[in-house]
Amino acid sequence: MPSSISSFERSSLRLTASDRPGVAQPVPVRDVPAQPWGKIFIVALLLFALLLAAWEAYWRDYGSVPAYRNSDGLWAMQRRRVDAGEGGRTVLLGASRMLFDIDLDTWERLSGTRPIQLALEGTSPLFALEDLADDPKFTGRLLVGVAPDVFFSGFARRGDVLKYTRKESPSQRAGQWLSMHLVEPLFAFYDPDFALATVVNRQDWPLREGLLRKTSVRRLSVCDADRNTRMWSKVERDPEYQALAQRIWAERNFAPLDAVNQAKLDLTIQKQLDRAVIAVDKLRVRGIDITFVRPPSAGGYLEYENRAFPRAKTWQPLLAMTGVRGIHFEDYPELQGYRLPEWSHLAADEKPRFTEALVRIVEQQSAVKP
Repeated sequence: MPSSISSFERSSLRLTASDRPGVAQPVPVRDVPAQPWGKIFIVALLLFALLLAAWEAYWRDYGSVPAYRNSDGLWAMQRRRVDAGEGGRTVLLGASRMLFDIDLDTWERLSGTRPIQLALEGTSPLFALEDLADDPKFTGRLLVGVAPDVFFSGFARRGDVLKYTRKESPSQRAGQWLSMHLVEPLFAFYDPDFALATVVNRQDWPLREGLLRKTSVRRLSVCDADRNTRMWSKVERDPEYQALAQRIWAERNFAPLDAVNQAKLDLTIQKQLDRAVIAVDKLRVRGIDITFVRPPSAGGYLEYENRAFPRAKTWQPLLAMTGVRGIHFEDYPELQGYRLPEWSHLAADEKPRFTEALVRIVEQQSAVKP
């Protein structure tokens, strides 16, 4: 009787030893050709060093200098000082103006103690104010910078820094230490603004129809190990770069709002005021001395702030609702008349004079009992 299974099917059912489950498959072996691997490694190393040196030379010629990266890890190091026994110091909060404009050396010379710098560029200080309000280890004094467009919009470009600080791993701490001691003080190119991918993306590539190009914020500052920060000299001395910085602010901020978006902004302003009140009330119970500071701005930036965030809608309600002292640069002649190359931050050589004037005002206000 003929089988219903064809000879092809029968042959396909036969398994060789290598096809059976549990039997190791042969590993293909390919001979590696003999090469002068030592010489190849040396040539590759020399090529790497040559390209690295060329990249470094390019950015030094551009005007960059070695400096510390204002990273989340660097901020975390300063924040931990509060919990490590330095909670009685003056702490500076705010956005980039409080970061750029306050000179820690001058402050220490006048007051005897060096502040802890916790201001963050492009970030409302309210998250840090709320954090310190919930930290019983903080017993010092607070200076809180108020850049109207950042503070009252709640904008927090680096708002995740607190989460990073709380979850920073041992490897991240080690990486921060190694970077600070072995890389950052030596290389001028070691800045996110000079990364190859950033430079490539920044080129004037053609855009698809209907898309608009938005210029990214460029490097503006130079930072020390304890976040004592100053304006990068290129912003001050290079008219083209200075104009670029001004144009970037105009692109991002200066367009007027329609009625609908203005109504949304008004609600946002009220929300930020409410956040400030809650945090200040917690701090006041512990006897914390707080001062709000409105640093200088100029030109198109000041015009925009006065239009979109007028004092009557922002600054005055902030002081009235919190009951906190305030120092607005427009109210003090000694806080006016400074150079602000790109309208938003003081030139580096103006920092000491501004800081000295601010310290004296703060001390005078603190001496007056409420």
